[in-house]
Amino acid sequence: MSELTFEQMLEESIKTIHAGEVVEGTVIDVKPDEIVLNIGYKSDGILTKNEYTNDPSVDLTTVVKPGDTMEVKILKVNDGEGQVALTYKRLAADRGNKRIEEAYNSHEILKATVAQVLDGGLSVIVDEVRIFIPASLVSDTYEKDLSKYAGQEIEFVISEYNPKRRRYIGDRRQLISAKKAELQKELFERIKEGDIVEGTVKNVTDFGAFIDLGGVDGLLHISEMSWGRVEHPKKVFKVGDPLKVLIKEISGSKIALSLKFEDANPWKDASGKYAAGSVVTGKVARMTDFGAFIELEPGVDALLHVSQIAKEHIEKPSDVLSVGQEVTAKVVDFNETDKKISLSIKALLAPETAEESNSDEVSVDIDAVIAAQEDDAE
Repeated sequence: MSELTFEQMLEESIKTIHAGEVVEGTVIDVKPDEIVLNIGYKSDGILTKNEYTNDPSVDLTTVVKPGDTMEVKILKVNDGEGQVALTYKRLAADRGNKRIEEAYNSHEILKATVAQVLDGGLSVIVDEVRIFIPASLVSDTYEKDLSKYAGQEIEFVISEYNPKRRRYIGDRRQLISAKKAELQKELFERIKEGDIVEGTVKNVTDFGAFIDLGGVDGLLHISEMSWGRVEHPKKVFKVGDPLKVLIKEISGSKIALSLKFEDANPWKDASGKYAAGSVVTGKVARMTDFGAFIELEPGVDALLHVSQIAKEHIEKPSDVLSVGQEVTAKVVDFNETDKKISLSIKALLAPETAEESNSDEVSVDIDAVIAAQEDDAE
């Protein structure tokens, strides 16, 4: 029996490998885009960045160092240059597929950083498996711009698992909906009509503002924003403003809010300030053909009927008055139940003399009367 040569013994001591085999190797050199491993074969194994990860921004020198050991999969025994082509990414993806399958079957909540923001949704990577979250499943409300999610860590569940087509779909919306449902339940168990709660302005419209009370939105209608008049909600509130609001009404899942706190109700002391016979001063707030509404203070308006503006006949209030003008008048009627006050400038004018009452040529300079009232008020 002939003895084996040194070369033959060395050849036999080196293991054989084949494509698809999983082997363990030791890192002997690292470059930003390539890792060289000793896999116990006659040739070293080469692991490129493309076969290490799906993330093109990774610098391999930051993730491994010489001496580290790692499992890799053989792609080619000879890459054309006498070296072994390896992959880590595909091995991780194989294992990742199993991980995703288990998460799909168990409805496990996964967490990952958004790798890409696409036109139709978000892309995340879990164990080298790329998962797509369609825009319709990103949130429970439509979001046109998804750029804010770039680089953000999000939670989701796998709603579709199809490894044959490499189709893995994530769903974030159902988690948000479930969380909101939980918050809504807790909130409705905690609040009642008449409570004062804290919230945040979520959206402002022409008719009011929606206030986030902590998972549930309440409507603050424009008519409930102040005891006085509000010209437009957007002139008063902006998104993100913190706010203390009164829960006026709860109807099913709908909550009506108010800022008309009773301790600030201007009608609370109105009977003393605006009793019949009192002389008051206010500003013209708005006008109609039958009269002018005078704001005595925010939330308290009084009617100055056209017939009570002057002694002579006036077609319409706007002929002699203008919005914002200050006038002084006498309270001729106070109705606390209906919150109505009637005023009269005419009642403050001097009584007509017999000669004036019989004359057909009497004319009253209304502007002069108003000006005189303003001077007296000053």
